[in-house]
Amino acid sequence: MDVGLQMVCASYGWTNVSDKQVWEEEIKLARLAADSGFDVLWAVEHHFNDYSFCPDNLQLMTYLAAVCPNVDLGTAAVILPWNDPLRVAERAIVVDLLSNGRLRLGMGRGLARREFHAFRGTMDESRERFDEAAAMIVNALRTGYIEGDGKFYKQPRTELRPRPVKPIDGRVYAVASSDDSVVSAAKLNARMVMFADRPWPMRMGAINKHRALIKELHGGPELPPLLADFCVCTPTMDGAEDYARQYMGKFVESNFYHYELLGEHFSQVKGYDAYAQKIALAKEIGMDGIVSAFMQAAVWGTPDHILKMFEERRAIVGDFELATSFRFGGTPYDFAERGLKLYAKEVLPVLHSWKNGSVTAKAAE
Repeated sequence: MDVGLQMVCASYGWTNVSDKQVWEEEIKLARLAADSGFDVLWAVEHHFNDYSFCPDNLQLMTYLAAVCPNVDLGTAAVILPWNDPLRVAERAIVVDLLSNGRLRLGMGRGLARREFHAFRGTMDESRERFDEAAAMIVNALRTGYIEGDGKFYKQPRTELRPRPVKPIDGRVYAVASSDDSVVSAAKLNARMVMFADRPWPMRMGAINKHRALIKELHGGPELPPLLADFCVCTPTMDGAEDYARQYMGKFVESNFYHYELLGEHFSQVKGYDAYAQKIALAKEIGMDGIVSAFMQAAVWGTPDHILKMFEERRAIVGDFELATSFRFGGTPYDFAERGLKLYAKEVLPVLHSWKNGSVTAKAAE
């Protein structure tokens, strides 16, 4: 299994912490993960808010390309409606050149109304803007030329310099939480990115649809989804569930706040009606129930307990990749660092063994 670290750069849930400290600690964890055997460093794109403030993940990856020379670098994701496709393509090529082909380009269309407003855009256009820009960018990274004649991007055919250094095929990802996003990801032949925020059986409709479309449109092979995960790793089970509920609960709170998930606008905005499922579930079972559902999807506890949860997930989902966050929802840095080190020592080797089809020792007994 391919296992990465997800960099979030959030301060929601912490007190008396500066933005500088958040970034310094996030980079410290990333460098530790790179030295501990993780396969890739991922970073989000978010703006303006305690929920997450990583406004340019490709710029961050340029820095990490130098200080972490032995690990892949991924964006999860570049939000295309907030970026010019020509500039995304150019920046992606530079990161790939400086890292000698280690970039994994993840793209998304965005979800937070507050971020769209600040960029003077509307959520109604996000689906069309994503589809138009993503096709332009992927084609540019394949050919070295970018062009477009769509509704939003009238781009004259232009050669990009520096030219792409390695084929991008197999290294394209797209966030896919709604049905139309699943279709968009499949059209790009991109691996789908989804978040560990609800029980996995609820995700299987989208995962199976993506697999079928990849086979139909591109002849396969299946592309394992990238699951943006959350982890609380502890040496014993004493207090583990309480820690998980505290930190994951605070993250869920920040998620609902940032995205205004209890607002009525999702049912009225084109292309976002799929989020009605999550909103309806929240209204039915309340925030305590949502946190409990989140804890069923994410992983927590001792390494053995985490591996058991992964085995259960694998039995439902099949093969998948991971982008795991250890620092979220007010998690103290020292707690997150200890958890990452323990995970790297006892969980990561087992997950890596799954690449060869092997299983945990307990499952084999």
